[in-house]
Parts: sequence; structure tokens; C-alpha cells
Amino acid sequence: MDALTAKVEQEIIKAIDQDRLVLPTLPEIALKVREVADDPDASIQTLTAVISNDAALTARIIKVANSPIFRAPREIEDLNMALSRLGMQYTCNLATGLAMEQMFQATSDLVDKRLREVWSRSSEIAGICHVLCKHFTKLRPDQAALAGLVHQIGILPILSFAEEHTALLRDSMTLDKIIADIHPNLGIKILEAWEFPTELRVIPRDHLDFSRQVPQADYADLVTVAMLQSYAGSDKNLAKVDYTTVTAFERLGLDPNIESAEAEDLSADMEAAMAMLQ
Repeated sequence: MDALTAKVEQEIIKAIDQDRLVLPTLPEIALKVREVADDPDASIQTLTAVISNDAALTARIIKVANSPIFRAPREIEDLNMALSRLGMQYTCNLATGLAMEQMFQATSDLVDKRLREVWSRSSEIAGICHVLCKHFTKLRPDQAALAGLVHQIGILPILSFAEEHTALLRDSMTLDKIIADIHPNLGIKILEAWEFPTELRVIPRDHLDFSRQVPQADYADLVTVAMLQSYAGSDKNLAKVDYTTVTAFERLGLDPNIESAEAEDLSADMEAAMAMLQ
């Protein structure tokens, strides 16, 4: 790490510790939905009442329930039908993910462009995670999709800092290096503050550890493979990774030499899953 990068990183961490740079909080509607989902006495009707106050979220949840990925026997026409089909926990994670999109916006054009790119990539990776989870693990697809959405959440406070420091914002090379160096730990801090499940809190760090040794496939494995699939064929460094050195493939039962979409002819499912969060 060069001196300039180290200095800026220290400034960002100091600003957070002194509350001059506030970590992002979940949108209010996501907090309300999670509160209902955590209540053992809550019903689908209670959840419907909360979500129906947000017209945009209601429309998107109905759209997801009608997605080809769920193969509904008949069209879902209202929110109550959608939630009955998706269930409490799935809806909670879906609503959290969809509500998060509003956090990836900024007043500065440069920061706004970067945030939208992060959200777009995260949505794509979340969709791939959903499909891989459904076909290759017994983990929860909704949780896997949420893992994909939050794997870069630590970038948010870094770009907020950059928005107030235009010299850093204009130095994209330094900014990219700072993001790569500290977004994993900031992401863990944010997910801890949001009280996300323990297995998701480590996603920002663990998905980047390609030689990780764990007894069985987990959500970080899904994000690792989904991320590599997302960058395959691009000019990014992640497209140059030797898949045979990535332990997540073996735990998921995937041949690292074959794209997972080709292995099980999952292209249609992946397309539907990626469209689900757009």
C-alpha cells in the first residue's frame, strides 16, 4: 500500500470512528419488514399491511412473484397472493434487497455513476447466487440473493467520503485501490450494525478468499462463484483467475472448467433471476 492510499484509508476509518462519516442504515420500509419477520406471532396479513404502504415495493414484489423462476401455476394479482406464495422469510429478504436500491444513489454525477454500477453488478451476482443455490445446495435461495446484494456494501461509505473530497473522487486509481483495500471490513461493520444473520456478515470478506477451507458450501462460496461468473470474459482482473485454484467450486460440486450455466443448462433460470432484481 502506498503512502497516499494508507493516509486516505486512515482518514476514512478515523471519520467513521468519530461519527463524522456515518455508516449507511437500511431504508425504513426494510427495517419495518424485518421487524415483522422477526416477530413469531406476525402473520402474512401483518406483513401485507406493512408492505402495502409502499406502492413501488408492492409492485416489485408482485412482479417477482410472477417471475418465471417461480413458475406460478396462475398469475399473481395482488400483494396478499404474492406474499402467500413467497412466504415470510423469503419476502423479508426480497423486500430488504429491493429497498436497498435507493441507497445506491448520490447527488454527485461521478459518485452516482459508480454507485449505480455497484448496484447493477451486485444485482447480477445476486441473481446468479439465487440460481446456483437452488440447483447446487440446500441453502436458502433468498438468503443467497441477499448475500450477493450486500457483498460490496462497504463501498457505500467510501464513496460518501469521496463525494466530500473531490480530489480523491477525481483520482480514480487511488479511489479504486482504497475501495479494494477497505470495503470488506467496512461491509462487515455495516452488516453487524444491521444485525444481519452471522453467515451473511462475513460475506464482504470471505467471498474474496479463493483458497478458503471450510467443511461445506456456504453463502460466501455462492457469491465467490457468482462473482467470477459475472466477470467471465471481461477485461477485469477477476476474469483472469484460475478457477482450479478456487475451492468454492469443489464444495458446490461444480466443474471449474465449465461455466455453471452450461453445466446444467441454467441460462434461462439465470436470466430470469437476474431480471428479478432489476
